[in-house]
Amino acid sequence: MCVATVGFVSILGVSLLWLPEPRVVEPRVSEVNRPVTLLIWTHPFGHYSRPPDCFELYQIDQCTLTDDARAYPHADAVIVHHREVATGKADLPPEPRPRAQKWIWMNFESPTHTPRLGHFEDVFNLTMTYRTDSDIFVPYGYLFPRARRNKGAPNHFVHPLRVPTRSRLYRPRLVVWVVSNWSESHARVAFYYRLTRHIRVDVFGRAGRPDAKGQQRGAPGRKAGAIPVVLGPSRQNYERFLPPEAFIHVDDFPTVRGLARYLLMLRRNPSRMRRHLDWRGSYSMHQASFWAEHYCTACNAVMRNRGRTDVVQHLAGWFES
Repeated sequence: MCVATVGFVSILGVSLLWLPEPRVVEPRVSEVNRPVTLLIWTHPFGHYSRPPDCFELYQIDQCTLTDDARAYPHADAVIVHHREVATGKADLPPEPRPRAQKWIWMNFESPTHTPRLGHFEDVFNLTMTYRTDSDIFVPYGYLFPRARRNKGAPNHFVHPLRVPTRSRLYRPRLVVWVVSNWSESHARVAFYYRLTRHIRVDVFGRAGRPDAKGQQRGAPGRKAGAIPVVLGPSRQNYERFLPPEAFIHVDDFPTVRGLARYLLMLRRNPSRMRRHLDWRGSYSMHQASFWAEHYCTACNAVMRNRGRTDVVQHLAGWFES
């Protein structure tokens, strides 16, 4: 493993949210809710997964999930994953939709990888994304103090974080970037080129580069004890979600060379490195289960919004803001 993970990420890339209160799936009281049928219109990215049992996983009762299109006429809601309908691999559900049926727009990609948003204005009733202002908010994960119980989340979704021992701080690789989407027009790619003039950065992931090494995807740097190096949103924005010492922001340094010198210093100074890692001893991590948690959270939201029939307006302007 490496000492620092160069995230070069937007707020999407900070996949572990530090929230004042855990935003988790809460069980519903079945006696006061009639059953809900939720139709999965397409499986995200064409990867089939069996619809989960929401009661078994999250104690959500009276929720039926199905991917059988024949259920459309009587489904209370339909989840539509953006990628399939945007690329033409699937059509939107047929109109006119059944009375009071809700269409849910689901997307967990960044705005630069969310094409044709303008084609879906005034179509959906609810949004489900990693944005905190979504109608249905499902982060990639979040942190919570160990002293506080993570309500509604089974133990296999909760991972206590550990502070690496002194011997574990000495690692053969110092800086690594795990990247799946690579474009020469990206600011993070330009920053990568500037940083590699001063320090070696090992590149892993499905980046499509000829010299990309390995095919690791979604490397769990938070679980591994890496220190994220981030750019994009301001430090104040990141600190809404993470303890201030949990990451290194490129804006903390006047030059790229200054950042590189700081990272090299961390290798020589384990006590200074520990200042970026000691916070871990007080937190656990909830890691979202793709896509079971999303479907069950959506079903729960449909129960809470039975009478809502308004339409999402300005989808593109909102998501690209």
